[in-house]
Amino acid sequence: MDTELITLAAANIAFVGTHFAMSHPLRGPMVRVLGAGGFQIAYTLVSFAALGWVYLAFIAAPPADLPGSGEAGWIIATVLTWPAMVLLAGSLAGNPARPTPQATAQARAIPRGVFRVTRHPMMWGIGLWALSHLVLFWSLRTMITAAAMGTLALVGARLQDGKRARLMGDAWAQWSRNTAYWPRLGQLFSVGALPLVAGTALWLAGMWPHLWHAGIPAGVWKWI
Repeated sequence: MDTELITLAAANIAFVGTHFAMSHPLRGPMVRVLGAGGFQIAYTLVSFAALGWVYLAFIAAPPADLPGSGEAGWIIATVLTWPAMVLLAGSLAGNPARPTPQATAQARAIPRGVFRVTRHPMMWGIGLWALSHLVLFWSLRTMITAAAMGTLALVGARLQDGKRARLMGDAWAQWSRNTAYWPRLGQLFSVGALPLVAGTALWLAGMWPHLWHAGIPAGVWKWI
């Protein structure tokens, strides 16, 4: 494997590994030493530093060294990214996984919006986005990075279930009974107009930079 790809793999391992470590085994000790505010600062700095390393290593790696999956791959990837963007667009409001004073009440409420699809809409949005790039089979740098981001999102969602269950007890148990880890994509059109419209706009806008940044028309722009 080329040195650039080894560096990229190391950067992705560092990014994923530090996220898992700081979110789970190291979180308690770091909060005790640094305080809640200090922990958030340290978490942010480490995350941005690791993400910056991923970016620099990514652009240094070969851009198109795999054969690709052809027209079928582009169609599948385009279809996959639409629910990914809808889930992302609706993931912030009413999420009991976020550490807010409203979390317990939100967990005991009837799931609405994208939470009817999965209790981890942001994680599954990232996971489906990652899968869409794996399907394309375009370059090793994309495969390495997409696999890392997908692992971070979907394994992280499982670990989050365990953490929130310990912290929230019965409230999270109720939320888990009323929601699903695996996305129920058949519920996608029942999430409401705002996530659907915002997600579709994000889907169209998110594909556009591929053309001017990488010179590759992606998604629906490939056929327009």
